[in-house]
Amino acid sequence: MATSSGATSGATAGGAAVKKKAKVAQTHTGLVRQARRINRELAEVYPYAHPELDFENPFELLIATVLSAQTTDLRVNQTTPALFALYPTPEAMAAAEPAALEEILRPTGFFRAKARSVLGLSTALRDDFGGEVPGRLEDLVKLPGVGRKTANVVLGNAFGVPGITVDTHFGRLSRRFGWTTSEDPEKVEQDVAGLFPKSEWTMLSHRVVFHGRRICHARKPACGACPIAHLCPSYGEGEMDPEKAKKLLKYEKGGAPGQRLKPPPDYPGQPAPPLAAS
Repeated sequence: MATSSGATSGATAGGAAVKKKAKVAQTHTGLVRQARRINRELAEVYPYAHPELDFENPFELLIATVLSAQTTDLRVNQTTPALFALYPTPEAMAAAEPAALEEILRPTGFFRAKARSVLGLSTALRDDFGGEVPGRLEDLVKLPGVGRKTANVVLGNAFGVPGITVDTHFGRLSRRFGWTTSEDPEKVEQDVAGLFPKSEWTMLSHRVVFHGRRICHARKPACGACPIAHLCPSYGEGEMDPEKAKKLLKYEKGGAPGQRLKPPPDYPGQPAPPLAAS
């Protein structure tokens, strides 16, 4: 059931008075308004939100996204420079020796399975798509190791095709915001898509993921330092003391480097260090 909030007890977040929320039933229209207001305020908090994988073209983004499973974007970004220096095209990667590929991918974890996926999708791109990454979801999901999440990342950020990327952060925050109750990524995608215009889907994904990585963490969200606490029906699930919450902030919000070695020009934080320096 969708939820909105009522006040039950006083607290502070970011210096402003915020009250712990009591979840009550909400109409669909109310949910849409709440969701879109959260999106607008997240856009103000993260005007620089972007894909956190380094890439220069659709092929690099596709490979990096596949490699990002069960690891951080930072670790992928530290690994792909050497990978793409040796295998810059689907044709080159399809011809790679599996053992050599596995050794490069070792830092990302599950490197044998990832090497098989990378070899398989590169071979499919070479043989079935003329060495080009296709720009349609139905083609992308046919590639080895590519599901809807990966396909939407590539479509939204390499081809400008709107899509909602449901990773663990997006799913968690969607449930905390009351946008869905589902644990199934495809159902989450459907539920959230119904709340926003299609033109917002890609940037919404970036903003929500940014917020999940920096403030609204899985185990202990930094509620007391959250700039959208006044809108959140789950406010109070995490650390509510402002000073303690500030210590939970990550990446640029916590004064630490980001995940990209080559961040966009408007990124306010520090670039991540290369693998040898980490």
